[in-house]
Amino acid sequence: MEYLIGVVLATATCVFFGMLVGFDRERLFYPMMLPPIATYYILFAAMGGSTSALTIESLVACIFLMAAVVGFKKNLWLAAAALAGHGVFDFFHHLVIQNPGVPVWWPGFCMSFDVVAGGFFAVLLARRSGFERAVAKGTEVQ
Repeated sequence: MEYLIGVVLATATCVFFGMLVGFDRERLFYPMMLPPIATYYILFAAMGGSTSALTIESLVACIFLMAAVVGFKKNLWLAAAALAGHGVFDFFHHLVIQNPGVPVWWPGFCMSFDVVAGGFFAVLLARRSGFERAVAKGTEVQ
C-alpha cells in the first residue's frame, strides 16, 4: 500500500504544483524537493536515538543536498537523477544503514515517490530540450 500511496502523491504533487500551478517553470521546483526528502532519514535517526545512524544519515543527506545545489546551478538533469537516485537508495537503505527510527513503511513509500517524481522531472526536461522532436526526426540531440 505504501508504494501506491507514494506513486499517487508524487503524481499529484508533480501534476498539481508542477503543471497546473506552474511551479515547474522555475528552475528551483524539482531541485528543492531533494532537501526535505534527503533529511527525513536524519529525523528518523534522531527519533530512534542512534548517534551512529544520525552521523551516517547526515553524511548521505549532504550528498543529495549537494546534488540539488549543483543540479540547480549547473544542470537540472543531475537534480532529476538525484531525485530518482534517492529512490534507489531507499531500496537499499536497510542493507547499508541500520536506523532504528525508520518506520517499516517508509522506504517503500519514499522509493516510489522519489522514482516517480524523478521520472516526471526527466520527462519534463526531455520535452523542454527537444529530445522527443529530435528522436522522431532521427537527428542527434546536442
